Amino acid sequence: MPFGDFDAWQRDLLLNGRFVQDGDISEYGPEAQARLERFLELADMVDGTEGPAAVRALIASLRAEDDHGAHEAVHGALSRFPGRDLVKGATLAVVDLLEIPRDNSGNVLRLLTLLAGDEDLHTLRAAFGQLEPEVRASLAALIAHHEADEWLADERCIGRLRPANRSGMPGGSSVG
Repeated sequence: MPFGDFDAWQRDLLLNGRFVQDGDISEYGPEAQARLERFLELADMVDGTEGPAAVRALIASLRAEDDHGAHEAVHGALSRFPGRDLVKGATLAVVDLLEIPRDNSGNVLRLLTLLAGDEDLHTLRAAFGQLEPEVRASLAALIAHHEADEWLADERCIGRLRPANRSGMPGGSSVG
């Protein structure tokens, strides 16, 4: 782990992940710029050895709609994790995936389909299938949205993340 105090890093990341939005002129200034720069610095600290809790924190930090390109640093950090940690962290971050802006969730879901192996994605789908029914339904709807004509609309991604139903088979809505 490239930083010593994980809890402090996570608090700082989540705080600074709420940097000023592009359209919020009243908040621009040195403080906003400093928060944005700190967010970038914190994301760049990650080397991929920090484990699933860091993946979850990175996903949860993707709260800004208009991000000045800063979320590219988080996507880069996520791509440094091994597939197994990426999947475990995404499982921990399901609620965050449902709450962050759709472009951010779509990009994270796309990274999962492209970076995690088939076995890890099977584990992810099984974990998604064990979620509370309303959370599972919301996740299935989010995935279907991104499969329709968004981040997951290409052949490498479609169907790879649909939550498993109770029998362990991919479920959710079919898009096509």
